[in-house]
Amino acid sequence: MSKTIKLRKGLDIKLIGEADKVKGTVDRGASFAIKPPDFHGLVPKMLVKVGDKVKAGTTIFADKYNEQIKFASPVSGEIADVVRGEKRRILEILITPDAENSFEDLGAVDTASMSGDDVKAYMLKNGLWPFIKMRPLDVIADPSDAPKAIFISGFDSSPLAPDYDFVLHGEDEVFQRGIYALSKLTEGKVHLTLKTNSAADEALKNAKGVQINKISGKHPIGNVGTQIHHIDPINKGEVVWTVNAQDVAIIGRIMSSGRYDASKVIALTGSEVKNPKYIKATIGTSIEKILEDNIKGDNVRIISGNVLTGDKISADGHLGFYHSQITVIPEGNEPKFMITKGWMGPGIGKFSINRSYFSWLMPNKKYALDTNLNGEHRAFVVTGEMEKVFPFDIYPMQLVKSIMYNDIDLMENLGIYEVAPEDFALCEFVCTSKIDIQEVVREGLDVIKKECM
Repeated sequence: MSKTIKLRKGLDIKLIGEADKVKGTVDRGASFAIKPPDFHGLVPKMLVKVGDKVKAGTTIFADKYNEQIKFASPVSGEIADVVRGEKRRILEILITPDAENSFEDLGAVDTASMSGDDVKAYMLKNGLWPFIKMRPLDVIADPSDAPKAIFISGFDSSPLAPDYDFVLHGEDEVFQRGIYALSKLTEGKVHLTLKTNSAADEALKNAKGVQINKISGKHPIGNVGTQIHHIDPINKGEVVWTVNAQDVAIIGRIMSSGRYDASKVIALTGSEVKNPKYIKATIGTSIEKILEDNIKGDNVRIISGNVLTGDKISADGHLGFYHSQITVIPEGNEPKFMITKGWMGPGIGKFSINRSYFSWLMPNKKYALDTNLNGEHRAFVVTGEMEKVFPFDIYPMQLVKSIMYNDIDLMENLGIYEVAPEDFALCEFVCTSKIDIQEVVREGLDVIKKECM
């Protein structure tokens, strides 16, 4: 039975630079990259070497500890380099693309008539499994698990997030085929959550084989973790799988066509972008051409993803595997005169969750925020601010502290199995102590994986 949820806790951060509802195109970048660090906990086993020719859909590496999970090349071309970091950790596999894509023949299938075992085998063999993540742990799903449900968020509530109603327009058929495939992987329900009172696109509101739920409130209502917590919470020993809405369409497109077409529509956003817009791109694409002649200055922070959970990348970096957004904001490394823009200023252009500045009189104002912490790391003090923006029936500060001093029993009692780092992004934003809370939560989940699973 569908559920309707209304949340009061949360925080909407209104930023300048929302993408115009225009789909643009750009020339293909000079390189593509698959980045193993995008898949937390993965140790890649390379199946190709520098100089090898690949097609879109060619397997390029597998999970060393679970070799049935494979990762495919998003384009055809030549393996240009394997970039390594400390202790020879693989950071990127760079691919120089061909002028025109050629595809491996994966075999077109009818997802509606397939069995669960057939769907799983197809996805594992052809590099589609990494699109499925699991809770707890927020890592690639373990194919041997039997999830009690699969969750898909039909919208993103993070700052300047892409509008799924816009990017999925016209994708009705492939989205439905993706739903059919996912529904075969669980004996439970497939949950699709939409925003209350929103005019959802046909692909979302007419989806079959799913339980459509409605949710209202402030960010993080678009986070799948928030939706799981209020619709079908996770207890110890249970597993839930999650898939991004655009990735559902990618799964359906690849399975119905037999070609590894990993294209998606991404949002180019941020106050430092001259013309924010939507662009059709492929997973792992170089952003160099996307940003060319479209950035206002040089002193900027380029983020693959959103400002709360995305990854800092260089101007010639690559789009992350799970990201549908590129954000460009001012770098916060310039001094601010205390009387005008510092702590003694009126703060008209500053965002605050309190009434510290006069900007609270303008609730709909949009801001051009930079990366400045506006403070320094300090003792972890109790303020009550986290609880205002954390819409879980969990004590966020107590859970974070239990992780810090590695009390596994207390972590379990306080709800570690229900959360992922992104669920604490707002807590990190409002934290007066400037604690890297998402990193702390990730460390806690790693401990749980090692000791309890």
